[in-house]
Amino acid sequence: MTFAEAIHYLQGLGHETLTIKLGLTNTERLLDALGNPQRSFDGVQIAGTNGKGSTSAMLDAICRAAGINTGLYTSPHLISYTERIRTGGWEISEEDFAACVGEVRTAALRIKTESGALPTFFEQLTAAALVAFRAAEVRLAILETGLGGRLDSTTAAHAETIAITPVSFDHEEYLGDTLAAIAAEKAAVIRPGVAAIIASSQPDEAREVITARCRECDVTPRFTTRDLKVVGTCRDGRLLVDFATSQDVYQNVRLSLRGRHQMENASIAIEIAEHLRDKGFTISREATVEGLETAVHPGRLELLPITPPILLDGAHNVAGARALRAYLEEFIRSPITLVFGAMRDKDLATISALLFPAARKIILTRPDSPRAADRDTLERAVPLSVPSSAISFAPTVIEAIARAREATPTDGLICITGSLYLIGEAKEVMSNE
Repeated sequence: MTFAEAIHYLQGLGHETLTIKLGLTNTERLLDALGNPQRSFDGVQIAGTNGKGSTSAMLDAICRAAGINTGLYTSPHLISYTERIRTGGWEISEEDFAACVGEVRTAALRIKTESGALPTFFEQLTAAALVAFRAAEVRLAILETGLGGRLDSTTAAHAETIAITPVSFDHEEYLGDTLAAIAAEKAAVIRPGVAAIIASSQPDEAREVITARCRECDVTPRFTTRDLKVVGTCRDGRLLVDFATSQDVYQNVRLSLRGRHQMENASIAIEIAEHLRDKGFTISREATVEGLETAVHPGRLELLPITPPILLDGAHNVAGARALRAYLEEFIRSPITLVFGAMRDKDLATISALLFPAARKIILTRPDSPRAADRDTLERAVPLSVPSSAISFAPTVIEAIARAREATPTDGLICITGSLYLIGEAKEVMSNE
C-alpha cells in the first residue's frame, strides 16, 4: 500500500466526524486482531474540552527532553495525516504510515467478515497509531482523546494515567447539552487502578461529576497546582511563569505556547510528568522546564512573523474564542483583520459576539469541509453591534487571505480563526505560495 492508497482508503471510510460511531467494541476487536499493540508501552490519555492538544504537546516535549522515546497521537491534522502520529518528536513517514494503515486494513476487513461491522475511520487510524508506536518501540504513548472519552477509540488503549483538562460546552449533539452530561462523558475514562490528574480550573459542575467518578472508582484525584504566578510577559504573548507543586518549584519558565490559558495546560503537563517520575521515569526539573519552553503546537495562537503578521488560532468553541479574545486584548494594539470560518454545528452567535468586536475588518469564508457553515449561516451570526460595512464574504480561503492582505496595513494583524479546518487550509495556501 502506498501513502496515496492509504489516504484514499481512510477517506473512503467516510468523514471522521460525519460517520463517527462511538463505542469501544470495534476498536477492542481491532486491537486484539493486531496483537494488542497498546500493551507494548505505558500510556497517558488526555481528555477534556480545550487544551488537550497543547497539554499533549507540552508533555511530549518534556518527556523527550528527558530522553524518553515517546509516541504522540493527536487530532485533527492541519495539512497531512502524518501530523497525527509522531514518534520521538518526528512525524511518521509516509511509507511507515502506509504500512501501518495496510496492516490495520487487513485486520479490519477480517473483523468485518466475522462480525459484519467495519471499524470506522477514527477507530482504524487510532489502531494504526498504536501499531506505529509498537514498531518504534516507544516507552510512553501520549493519546489525545478525540471526542468525549467514555466511547472514544483512544480509551480502548487502557492508558494507566489519565488527565482531564478544563471541561466546557462542545459537541453537544454527541455528549449532552449540560455541563454535567459532558463532564460525565469525559470523566468516564477514569477507571479503577488509574492515576487521575485533573485541571484545578474545572467549573464547579464539572468538578463535582469528575470527583464523583473518582470516588466510584476508588481513585484519588490529583489536582493541578493553584500556586502559579505570572512574573513577566513577552511582547508576542508568551508568559514567564513560576509554578510550585507539592514536589518541586519551577521558576521563570518561559512558556513557548502563547496565551494565559496555557498556564493551566502547563500545570497539567507538570503534574503528569511528576507522576511519571514517581512511576520510575527519569524526568528532572530541568527537562520539565526545557519541555515547556520548547513545545510546539501549530495552529494555536501561532504567530507568523511576516508583513503584515498573521495569527492562526483554531478557536472552534466558546472557551477557545474567549481565550483568543483575552490574548488579543492583552497583547495586540494594532488594527485587526479577522478571517473567520467555522463549522455550522458550533455556537456561532456567541463565538462571533466574542471575536468580531475586536476586529476592524471581518472577512467571512467557508473552509472546504462538509460541516462548514455557509454564507447565510455566518451572516446571521454577526452581532448587531458590528456595522455591515465591516463585514465581507470570500467564497474560498485563498481569496479570503488575499482580501485580508489588501485590507490590512503593514502595522496591522491578520487573525485567521474559527476552525482547525480553516487553519489547516490557510497553512496549506501559504505554504504553496
